[in-house]
Amino acid sequence: MALTAFFALDGFLFAGWVVRIPAIKSAVHASAGELGLALLCVSVGAVLVMTWVGRLCLRFGNHPVTVASAVVLCASVALPPQAHSVWSLGGVLLLFGAGYGAVNVGINSAAVDLVAAARRPVMPAFHAAYSLGGLIGASLGGLLATHLSPARHLGLMAVFGLAVTVAAGVPLVRHRVTAPEGPTAAEPSAESAPTSAAVRGPMLLVLLLGVVALCDAYGEGALADWGTLHLSADLHATASVAAGGFAAYSLAMTAGRLSGTRLVERFGPTRVLVTGAAVASGGMLVAALSPWLPLVLAGFLLVGLGLANIFPLAIDRAGALNGPKGVATASMLGYGGMVLGPPIIGFLAQGVGLPTALVSVAVLAGLAGVAALVVRRAAGAAEG
Repeated sequence: MALTAFFALDGFLFAGWVVRIPAIKSAVHASAGELGLALLCVSVGAVLVMTWVGRLCLRFGNHPVTVASAVVLCASVALPPQAHSVWSLGGVLLLFGAGYGAVNVGINSAAVDLVAAARRPVMPAFHAAYSLGGLIGASLGGLLATHLSPARHLGLMAVFGLAVTVAAGVPLVRHRVTAPEGPTAAEPSAESAPTSAAVRGPMLLVLLLGVVALCDAYGEGALADWGTLHLSADLHATASVAAGGFAAYSLAMTAGRLSGTRLVERFGPTRVLVTGAAVASGGMLVAALSPWLPLVLAGFLLVGLGLANIFPLAIDRAGALNGPKGVATASMLGYGGMVLGPPIIGFLAQGVGLPTALVSVAVLAGLAGVAALVVRRAAGAAEG
């Protein structure tokens, strides 16, 4: 429960920042390209600390690092409204991104331990908590957008986040997860140590799964940073309605992840991955190109449903193929998509307009489905 609270808090704080992006963009007088560069700092900050935070997790444990990282994230979410230029905004977003990346390394590392102990594909449930937090944060942000300035709104979120960190952090630090005895899929025995050729095969599949995660993260990052701006700038939606669009996306993502474990147990991970990719691709085309607001909001719902389980299933499968090294490799590629998404959308928007730029999300979602099929066929051939 404590770990779930941190997943939810992570989504809540990030969504609170996302829904205030249009107001902060206006406050610093940033163009689409300049905003893209500033948003890049979030992803850069996250990627820069990941390896370092991973080492801290090995040294001090996943749970203490998670709590310490959450403190940084909560404090930094209040900083963007204090920026008065694009350069200063980029600086504070670098710190915010570092806190966000550190928290994600901590909570996902802790979740991997719990999944191994539970011996069930429950990773989507943890990511559902993240999406639920995003839904609450986006909905609350939409309600407060016309009543509170970004500074007051994000300041209150920082205070609330610190309170949750203290409340959930104490039991999390005190609790240790004990892995079950016996080998798991990710822990081969000494007697069956793989040869170098056997290692190369799984690592190629892990890289493909990293591509799947990258395509998913590209879409998630693009929707988070540019979705509300698309609604407000291209469809002239109010601040509350624009925030509601991200809330609809988060609601669909939450619902998809809550049902993720049952879907995987019934249909298998490959079918869930490929179907999700197809749904996300179609939904993004509708959301990007339709001139009617209700249809765009429906497209956001489809994107959320489609992307819901792609990232957690790709990371989980990478771990099953090659243990912690597989998880680390696929995760790094996945967060690379988070780095690439926002600035690429920004530069494309500068040249061809934001609606056309968002079509790239649909293209990469389709690529994720193709990569998942390749992984399945390659794994089947290797087993045969």
